[in-house]
Amino acid sequence: MGRPVKSEELQKQINAVVGKHVYGNMYGISERYMTDIDFLTKLVIDSARAGNMHIIELITKKFPKYNEFEGGVSVIALIQESHIALHTWPESSYLTIDIYSCGSRSDPDIACRLMLDRIKPKKHRFYTADRGSATVRE
Repeated sequence: MGRPVKSEELQKQINAVVGKHVYGNMYGISERYMTDIDFLTKLVIDSARAGNMHIIELITKKFPKYNEFEGGVSVIALIQESHIALHTWPESSYLTIDIYSCGSRSDPDIACRLMLDRIKPKKHRFYTADRGSATVRE
């Protein structure tokens, strides 16, 4: 059966936050993706599903022209587990992604890989961070 758990230890386990954060940049994006709000919105929705994240609300914005370039797009998903944010800069062929999820059942890495597979940037750089309290040692 294992050893008995002290109430203080149990409370730490109950209160532990499992937080995973993936964020990064894509460079050299095809023009057709940079301003297509429908494509990018579907991409965020599909990525959330792939990563087992549950969308509560979506905010989308297509920005006006900037220096003769078509305006960029922002898609932000409030998810039960935290958030997904995607922003484009058409004048720079540049896109940023930020996926933060809490809980052991969601996987922002899978969501990020789906985005990479569909957008196919010339270059990309991604970072991961452990945002959980369970790894903090006193």
